[in-house]
Amino acid sequence: MSGIDVTNGVVGAFIGMLFAVLFQQPLQNLWYRLRRRSASALRSLGRREESGPVWSTFSLGPLQTSALIVEGDGDKPIAPESVHVHVLDGEVELPSDMAGWRAEIAEESERLRAEGRTPLWNGPRYAVDSVDITRTALDESPEVHLRLRPTDYYTFLAAQQLDRRLPDGTTPRSRYLDPERPLQAPDFLQCSFAVNIAVVTADDMLVVSQRSDRVRMAPGVWNSSVNEGLSRHIDSSGRSAPDLHAVARRGMREELAVEPHEYTLELLAFVLDIDKRHWSGHFHARLKELKSPDLQARMSRGVADRWEHETIEYVPFRPAAVVRYLLREDRVHRWAPLAPALFHLSLVHAFSRPLVERVEAQVLRRL
Repeated sequence: MSGIDVTNGVVGAFIGMLFAVLFQQPLQNLWYRLRRRSASALRSLGRREESGPVWSTFSLGPLQTSALIVEGDGDKPIAPESVHVHVLDGEVELPSDMAGWRAEIAEESERLRAEGRTPLWNGPRYAVDSVDITRTALDESPEVHLRLRPTDYYTFLAAQQLDRRLPDGTTPRSRYLDPERPLQAPDFLQCSFAVNIAVVTADDMLVVSQRSDRVRMAPGVWNSSVNEGLSRHIDSSGRSAPDLHAVARRGMREELAVEPHEYTLELLAFVLDIDKRHWSGHFHARLKELKSPDLQARMSRGVADRWEHETIEYVPFRPAAVVRYLLREDRVHRWAPLAPALFHLSLVHAFSRPLVERVEAQVLRRL
C-alpha cells in the first residue's frame, strides 16, 4: 500500500469520526421529532370536532347539580347599588290547562284544615319575569336588573309539577322550556326567588344545615347555612321593590338569631336551578365575634324559624375540608341543588380561585 493510500485512509476515517460527532445526534433528534409528529398526525385523523355548551351547571367530580351560575365567580362581590329590582304590574297567571292544579292544592289545604291539621299557607310571593345583566362602561362591573311579578305559594306549588302530563300529553317542561336556552322561561314557571347564605363563624367554621322533614319542598336534604325566600308581605313596603341584602339580613335573624351588626355580608352570584326553575342570590356572611359554640348557644335560646332545620353541622372552613365534606358518601347525592355552588363560591371568595381549584383537583384524584 502506498503512502498516498494510507494518508487517504486516515483522512477518511477522521472525516467519518468528525461527521458522527457533529451530525449524528442532531440527526437522531430530528428523526425522533419527525416520528412524534407523524404519530400525532395519525392519531388526529381519528378525532372528530368537539363542542360543549357554554352554559354548564355546577359539578365537582361525582357531585352533579342543576345549579347554573349566571353571574358572579366568587372573586369579586356584586355591589348592592349594582342590583336593581323592579316589580311589574299584573299577577302571574297559569295557563288554563294548569289552573286546575292550583285548585287541587287549595282543596288539599281546606281538607287539612277541616281535619285539624296544618293547612298550606298561601303566602304572597314573587315570580321572576326576567334577569338582565350588563356591564358598566368604565370598569365592566356587573349591573343586574331583576324584574319580578306578584304571585302566591299555591301558584308556585302548581308550577313545580313540571313533569306532570297535560291533556295533550305534553308536560310544562317539554312545552315551555328549551334546554338549549336555560335562561328563557315564562314567569309562571319561575315563582321562586330566594337568598342562600354561606355563614362562616369567627373561629372559621362553615355552618351547614339539613332541611327539616316538615318542609314541603326538598325535605331532609343538606343545604346552605340560611335559605330565605322573597315575601311580598314582609320584604316590600307598599309598592317598593324588595332589597336582596335586606332579605338576607332577615334570613340571618330568623334562622340563626344573628343581628346585622354581628357580621359582614356580601353578594357573590346569581344562580338558577334549571331543573326546578328556582332563582337565588348567593351570599357570603362572616361572623365578627361569634364562634361556633357561641352561635350554638345563641340558637338554643330561641330561633324564629327553628322548624325549617333538622340539623346544623359545623365544618372547618378550609378548601380541603369543605370539598371532602361536599363529596362525602353520605352527602354527595343529598345536597339541595344550589348549595354546593354556594360553598364553592365562598371558598373562592376567601382563598382565591386558583387555590380552591387546585385543592378540588387534589381531592378528586384521591377519590
